[in-house]
Formats: sequence, C-alpha cells, structure tokens
Amino acid sequence: MHQLTLAEIARGLADKKFSSEELTKVLLARIAQLDPQLNSFISLTEDLALQQAKAADARRANGESGALLGAPIAHKDLFCTQGIRTSCGSKMLDNFKAPYDATVVAKLAAAGAVTLGKTNMDEFAMGSANESSYYGAVKNPWNLEHVPGGSSGGSAAAVAARLLPAATATDTGGSIRQPAAFTNLTGLKPTYGRVSRWGMIAYASSLDQGGPLARTAEDCAILLQGMAGFDANDSTSIDEPVPDYSASLNGSLQGLRIGVPKEYFSAGLDPRIADLIHNSIKELEKLGAVIKEISLPNMQHAIPAYYVIAPAEASSNLSRFDGVRFGYRCEDPKNLIDLYKRSRGEGFGPEVQRRIMVGAYALSAGYYDAYYLKAQKIRRLVKNDFMAAFNEVDIILGPTTPNPAWKLGAKNSDPVAAYLEDVYTITANLAGLPGLSMPAGFVDGLPVGVQLLAPYFQEGRLLNVAHQYQLNTDWHTRTPTGF
Repeated sequence: MHQLTLAEIARGLADKKFSSEELTKVLLARIAQLDPQLNSFISLTEDLALQQAKAADARRANGESGALLGAPIAHKDLFCTQGIRTSCGSKMLDNFKAPYDATVVAKLAAAGAVTLGKTNMDEFAMGSANESSYYGAVKNPWNLEHVPGGSSGGSAAAVAARLLPAATATDTGGSIRQPAAFTNLTGLKPTYGRVSRWGMIAYASSLDQGGPLARTAEDCAILLQGMAGFDANDSTSIDEPVPDYSASLNGSLQGLRIGVPKEYFSAGLDPRIADLIHNSIKELEKLGAVIKEISLPNMQHAIPAYYVIAPAEASSNLSRFDGVRFGYRCEDPKNLIDLYKRSRGEGFGPEVQRRIMVGAYALSAGYYDAYYLKAQKIRRLVKNDFMAAFNEVDIILGPTTPNPAWKLGAKNSDPVAAYLEDVYTITANLAGLPGLSMPAGFVDGLPVGVQLLAPYFQEGRLLNVAHQYQLNTDWHTRTPTGF
C-alpha cells in the first residue's frame, strides 16, 4: 500500500479495495518503523488520523466521493493545527498549540484528507538543508549522510521514503522545489496569492507561498486542487477562479514554446546536471515542444536582493515572539528588557538570529535606502525580465539547483555557500510566479530536478508539461534503497 500514489489511493478507495482506516494504520506503522532514521516528523497525530480515516470511510459509505476523501497526508509544521503543537521547527514555539486551523489545513480536512502528523522543517523556514531545526536535522532517504533540502525537508523526506503519498509544504525562496529536486519528487510553488497564507506562520510575507509535494505531477494537481482558492481572511489572497488542474494534465505539448535562459548554464552549474537538463529538453522536443534561448539579465542580482528583502520581512514578522504572549519564555527575568533579550536569545537558533540581525540592519534608519529600497527596485527588474520573456515563450526551463544534495554539515560553517544554492529558485519568489520541480535523473546516486516556470496562474500548464514528461520517463518512479 505504501507504494501507491495519491491518484492510485483515490481509485483504490473508490473501488473498495481497502479502507482509509486500513491504509492509515499501515502508514502509521511504517512511520513508527522507519522515521527514526530520517527524523522527518516533529509530531505524529495517530488519534486524529484514525478518527479522520473512520469519518472518511463513513462519508464514502454514504455515497460521497472525492480524490482526497480518505487520503493520508502530513502538514509542514508551520501550518496551524487546532489543539496540536505547531512548532515551526523552533524552541520558541515548542510549547505552542494553535487555537485554530490554518485555511489550508481546514480546506484539506473538509475534503476528507487524513492528517498523519506535522513534518520537520528548518527553523521558521530559514534554511536550504533542514539542518537548522530545533528537533535535529532531517536525513535524505537517498543517502542518509546527505541533506534532503530545506526548508520543507521533512515533508520531502517523508514522501520520498514512501511514509505517505503527499504532504503540504511552503516555498519562500525555493523551499518546495529544492527539496523536491534533492529527493526525486515533484514539487509545485503556486502563484503568490493562489493558496491562502492565513494560519501559515510567516517568514517573509511577500514571498511565502504554500504548495504540494508529491511523487507525480498528477498527485500535485490533486493536492493543489484542495489547497487553492480565495480566502477573505488573507489580504494577500487573490480572488481568481481555480481551474480543474487534473483536467488539463493530458493536453498536447505540440507547439509549446519553452525558453531556456542562457544565464542558467554558467560556471556555477555542475556539468553533469547540465547534461541531464539537456536530456530533459530533448524529451520535451520529442513531445512537440519548441525550444528557444532567452535571457534573464538581472538574475545575477537576485540572490543579494532576496537576502535583503527576506531577512527584513523576517525581522519584522518575528518581533512578535517576545516571551510575553505565547511561545518560549526565559526563567526568572529581572525586568522586561531582560525578558525580551533572554527569551529571544534562548528561543531562536543561530540561523534565525543571523537573519533577524541582517534584516534589522537593512531596515535601520541609515541603511533603508541603500539596501532595502534598492533590493525592491532589483525585484522589479527581475519581474520585468520574466514579463519580457513570457512575451516570447510559454514556459521557462532550467535546473532546479546548481548541485546535488550536499553532505550533512558540509555548509554549516559558510552560510553564504548554502544561500547560493537557491540561485535558480528565488527569482520565482521575487516575481511571484508559479514554479515546479520534477525528477530528471541522478548524479552519484543522488536525484536531480528540472525546474519549470510559467506566467501567473498557469499552474495547470506546469502540471500538464510535467505529467506528459512523466508519462515518457521513469525517473519519478525510482524508490530509495531500503524504503
């Protein structure tokens, strides 16, 4: 059962081959057996899962149907879940039980999805390796000595190891797409505003976006269908009709114009990954796509702009964690200032503290114009590059990451080296565009992803291309040894 995709589970439940309760028990047992070596979960919700599974079976018995009705999933541990710990991978929120459900959690629960637990993540989603979590690093099931990517590494490792078919995740600078590439999954970052951010603990409010992680584009379409939609509680949510993503999967790629930016194939890209990307291009050409070289001239400025904007927003968002209202509080504070200093100093890990400091500096009176304002201007130039490119092509293709997953601890002494791994993903966040990573092969036994970017609200186009590619390749079917 654990090898079934979300789509296969939906068909199996509809055909009464097994019940949601039976499937849930199998997967909970599998998590108990295998997750100690991965550390992909922070909290398991066995009682809730069995309760939801029984309810889903009862709904099906009463004639209800739906692709997510009775399907087991997990939530990245920054989606608030009522009465259950929502830690954000941080000591600061280790004792926090959310008093309400995030919109994404509520929507998926209403669709009948079964929540198995909350997955591990980089602290407050700050990281590219899932090593900054208060609960310890997550291991990559393809090689337990390597990182699974971050910040959604727990969701990625759990799905890749077949502990469950799909999971929610979030992407601020590549945190869905990069772990997907590192663990041989399909991961989709929707258009900014497509999925509600209400109840999703913020890192950088103008960049964060929730999305699905699964093994196939077909499964991502199913999970996104349940997550997407306008939410009046979220001021950044966009009131745009949600299409039937599964209905567009089988469209022809004949005449599809694919742009390949020349800036993607620079000295920083592992040449073996470049070869796999070119192989993917050839596969898409066989399906009728037309390839065109394009340019994104301001891509080189994206990383410095991102690492000013994101920490600036983080320093503002995380100011609420002060030891007063909720979360971690230091022992025996001498006064209010001591309470603030020690609660934040003891509650936040080093990477979070580093980004808060950078952000506070960039927003300070003497440096706002020199750093933050200039970064926002670069952000506009990056968006303009994409708008110009999409006048010529339908989607943009390139590598998801410049290198395969690195060894645990390899970049801990040099945070900037880890930041540079986001070079291909952060531009989509700066521009608010949808992006998808899909399996494209292996380097030294480690998975490699190819990234697709599309114009606003064209998630269906990305899923269509990825699905057609997966019908003609088998990379996404490979399973890590031992799982």
